[in-house]
Amino acid sequence: MNVVIYARFSSHNQHETSIEGQLKECYEYARRNNYTVIETYIDRALSGTSDNRPEFLRMIEDSSKKLFKFVLVYQLDRFARNRYDSAIYKARLKKNGVRVLSAKENITDDASGILIEGVLESMAEYYSAELSQKIKRGMTLNAEKCLYTGGSVALGYKVNPDKTFSIDETAAFYVRKIFEMYANGKTVAQINEYLNEQQIKTIRGGPFNKNSLHELLKNKRYIGYYTFNDMEIEGGMPRILSDELFYKVQEIMAANKKAPARSKTGDEYILTTKLFCGKCKEMMTGYGGTSRNGKVHRYYACNNAKKKLCDKKIVGKEYIENLVIAKCRELLTDENIEIIAKEVVKVSEHDREHSNARRLEKLLKDNERAVDNLLRALETGAAAEQITARIQEKNAERVELQKQLAAENTMLVGITVPQVKFFLTQIRNGDANDLKYRKALVTALVNKIYLYDDKITMIFNAGNQPVEITEELLNDIEAAGGGVHSLTTAHHHNGTQLNHLRFNWVLLYICD
Repeated sequence: MNVVIYARFSSHNQHETSIEGQLKECYEYARRNNYTVIETYIDRALSGTSDNRPEFLRMIEDSSKKLFKFVLVYQLDRFARNRYDSAIYKARLKKNGVRVLSAKENITDDASGILIEGVLESMAEYYSAELSQKIKRGMTLNAEKCLYTGGSVALGYKVNPDKTFSIDETAAFYVRKIFEMYANGKTVAQINEYLNEQQIKTIRGGPFNKNSLHELLKNKRYIGYYTFNDMEIEGGMPRILSDELFYKVQEIMAANKKAPARSKTGDEYILTTKLFCGKCKEMMTGYGGTSRNGKVHRYYACNNAKKKLCDKKIVGKEYIENLVIAKCRELLTDENIEIIAKEVVKVSEHDREHSNARRLEKLLKDNERAVDNLLRALETGAAAEQITARIQEKNAERVELQKQLAAENTMLVGITVPQVKFFLTQIRNGDANDLKYRKALVTALVNKIYLYDDKITMIFNAGNQPVEITEELLNDIEAAGGGVHSLTTAHHHNGTQLNHLRFNWVLLYICD
């Protein structure tokens, strides 16, 4: 069976050997399972939190050619660190008959696998956000000292070896020229034409346009302010302009501004890929709009209803999301957290026991025993020259094994029951209004939600066997009445797959 491999490393604490290690494990997985690798797609030094990955997008596009059945990754976080990107692109692959496999996580294609994959993806996204916060804290410390924090440098400045800023006099000449031209009535188009004739580039290396020029004209660094996010430190930058010239330009820009910018929202619809219409079983999608009086509305609507093929009513985003979050938090009792944590760690431990790290650890122990034996032989007066040479070989071998083991351990995710319990307890007890916690709850627990006009059926990930969501099953669930049930308890009369479930929770909520 044909498969392709996708590998990626980001720029933080990873390097080219990370790709080599991923490929090695993926090829070994393919060999063990009699898969034929027909292509590899590799993105280097690109973050998994964005879908702006050329090789990744090429792989998604190639899946439509029906040449391979699986995409093989080292771990799920190599495919995507963001649950929404992951869900969207897995759906596109599934449409083309392709599924994602993890070489290290041994996740089955059943309800237990859905649970474990959801928790692992949620934890990857959570810890990615934590890493981002740590990086931001480090950058903030540098910013408080008015030091360079990375990225582009404003036109007119240069960075010194100690990360302080100084004026680039050649470029600063053009900065002063730009402000003087604008203050004297030159239009943006005329200034851009002048700059492009002089081959002056923006801080991103491109030609000037309306947006880049406005960005430059509003930059308070030119009057000595060091800026970082919402931080401003007066006197933190070498001054290029006078206050009089800078603020005269700001007044002209304000006068030329025809209308206030339309507000934009960064709302995320956290039930995307999880929420379905109870009437026609079609996915419900998030939409937003502004009424004539300027009020912003956010809601979910059945995709078929948008096409006039279903009469399902829309539901308010805030109402349905808050309801789901509340029910998820209720479900995460101490007992259920214990059950989920043990199931996730069981898979993680299985992965580690069968990992390349275990093999390298064994080889290191064998190496140590061999050196001990050689030293004892040397003490007995055996051929010293040959034994010494052999010890040197073993020492070199040990150094190489230690390097390989260190590289392997950087790619292995070690998860313990307390860690998973802590994570799940955090998202249960976290701020219900915090987007990160809300997304983590939905990712880890929610399988599907079927929304009717008068009731909601929520199915949570917690089983060790696949559960096919059929019309008959939904009818059985609703016949059991409201409340949270184990499928084995609520549907013991059903003689099919449901009798084999260890645990799987269903909630039928009757709307007011």
